[in-house]
Amino acid sequence: MVEITDAELTQAKRRWETERAQRPIPVSVRFDAASGRIVVEFANGAAFMVPARSLEGLAEATDEQLAEVEFLGETGLHWESLDIDYSISSLMNGVFGSRTFMEAQRRGGQSKSPLKIAASRANGAKGGRPRKAAKNS
Repeated sequence: MVEITDAELTQAKRRWETERAQRPIPVSVRFDAASGRIVVEFANGAAFMVPARSLEGLAEATDEQLAEVEFLGETGLHWESLDIDYSISSLMNGVFGSRTFMEAQRRGGQSKSPLKIAASRANGAKGGRPRKAAKNS
């Protein structure tokens, strides 16, 4: 095992304090039921909000379950009853779940059903989606 001197430990603590002072420190987190958002407030006065039910695993959560949000250290959010954790920095970067979940969200309403594929191909062969008929007024 590596021995660490008191001077090295003191220097490491100073580096940590300097780095910590340069980043926003979260001071409170809550679920705002009226807007449906998780709100994280920081010591510097900034705040971050994210739609709670847009996060993987929280879509079907009740307001009471969402209100159980708590900090996981200084860097994460945790829902004990749901066994779900998120890093604040990932949420701020738009990562609301696993890669599979995020790809499904990006696709939105796309469907790969055989009927939809066949209809799309038929419309494409005709030059695309038919135009809407103009209303005669």
